[in-house]
Amino acid sequence: MDGTGELTAGRQAYDRGDWQGAYGALSRARAVTELGPADLVLLGGAAWWTGRTHESLDVSELAFHTLEEDGDTLGAAMRALDLAILWGGRGDLVVTSGWLNRARRLLADQATTAAHGYLSYVEGALALARWDLDGLDGAARRLAGVARGIRDPALSSLGLVLAGLSDLRRGRTGDGFAQLDEAMLPVLAGRLDPAWAGEVYCTVIHACHELGDLDRMRAWTRATERWCEQFRGEEMFSGICRVHRLQLLCSEGGWAEAEAGIERSGVELEGRNTWVAGEALYQLGEIRRLRGDLDGARGAYARARALGIEPQPGEALLLHATGDGDAAWSRLSGALAGRDRLAGARLLAPGVEVALGLGLVDEAASWCARLEQTAAQFDTPGLRAWAAHARGAVQVHERRYGDAVATLDAAAREYRSLGCRYETARVYEMLARAHHGTGEPATAAADRATALAILRELGAAPDVRRLEQDDLPGGLTDREAQVLTCVAAGLTNRQVARQLAISEKTVSRHLANIFTKIGVSSRTAAAAWAHENHVHGRA
Repeated sequence: MDGTGELTAGRQAYDRGDWQGAYGALSRARAVTELGPADLVLLGGAAWWTGRTHESLDVSELAFHTLEEDGDTLGAAMRALDLAILWGGRGDLVVTSGWLNRARRLLADQATTAAHGYLSYVEGALALARWDLDGLDGAARRLAGVARGIRDPALSSLGLVLAGLSDLRRGRTGDGFAQLDEAMLPVLAGRLDPAWAGEVYCTVIHACHELGDLDRMRAWTRATERWCEQFRGEEMFSGICRVHRLQLLCSEGGWAEAEAGIERSGVELEGRNTWVAGEALYQLGEIRRLRGDLDGARGAYARARALGIEPQPGEALLLHATGDGDAAWSRLSGALAGRDRLAGARLLAPGVEVALGLGLVDEAASWCARLEQTAAQFDTPGLRAWAAHARGAVQVHERRYGDAVATLDAAAREYRSLGCRYETARVYEMLARAHHGTGEPATAAADRATALAILRELGAAPDVRRLEQDDLPGGLTDREAQVLTCVAAGLTNRQVARQLAISEKTVSRHLANIFTKIGVSSRTAAAAWAHENHVHGRA
């Protein structure tokens, strides 16, 4: 048996997108004969599509060396670029850069071909991963020039992707999405190699998620899933789509349904696409935090961090909820440092919440203003909602209740249009405080009831417990009531910190907030107020 029949079957299966059939036939052929470089390329591709990432890397590298030894410079360069994309998906930018440099070296003295265009695309993708917008712009221009010169629609599509991403990062959202939408036309027409087409789909979906444009994310996730259906035995992009679909389900409140699926998908994608696997595990941590499984959330965040995903703002919000506001603020501040405006946007509203809880009013106002500037620049529904939510929280803290009602109403409208049920509930909770401040107790009660009904349906146990308890006097939070109870019992700041497992600095901040809220200026007056108003700290 010389493997000729299996080779023919494997090639034919690959051509029709039957990745499992191609992998099986080509593997059987390889067991009885030495594969040439062209067939090694097919086997490496089939292994990747069916989720055999390590084998794909090994076979693709063997194909590269064979092509280079045979003097096929362009073929070797394309394999180097394929390997750069594969390693980039695994999150290893150092190895990605190494393969990119190999391709660049091979193409340096060659006349311009399609390979030069693909080289520019990978250079742009690497620049974007490093938030190097000038590098991204340069790669987009080079790619567009190559596409025009050789009239290649596939390269034109990739050029539009880079240009669109550059526009998005610079706040030209309408232009950016218009170019990304146009880039999809050759993809939909089947003019792009499937591996590069999948790269385009995933890039567009990630951009939608980062910008908080969930409607567009839904549309492109459905389109990608339909595209995946044409292939048999495909594991890679369908797994990525499953994570994106579950992310959307989480935003809509389907936590129980999403939890098991997203953990399984994250585990399956480890070693295949490290970025998406990390995002899945971060989302798992978010589900567990919101449902009250704090140990499970910590574990998921740790697993996400091990894959290179900084688990913020979720980890910081968990620290804040468990009384370690200083650590929460430190994590958020550290995560924000070095990010560009768009990459940091998702951290800003949680930062406002944590800062207000610590009494860092100036910092809260600064982060809120930064978020509003970002929302004005990028102008997407998600960013507008986050900015309005943060501004409403600041206004409530400043007791500008009338302004807060208008601002929070706008946030609620945006969240409802996006289908973000948990965030909608949190806005109604804040609206209850604002309406209470404007002297509208009936409206405040209705807002509170709406928030509680949504949170119960979602299974947001910690929030439900908090809202089901009676209101504390003076607008105190649970933690502030605990601190005040300790102070009223005669404890020093150091003793309060030890009892509540928080820092003395945090105790001092809580006391400053308490004094402001109840209108006193001394510990003695605060203790008297606590006794008069029957304040007892709640666990």
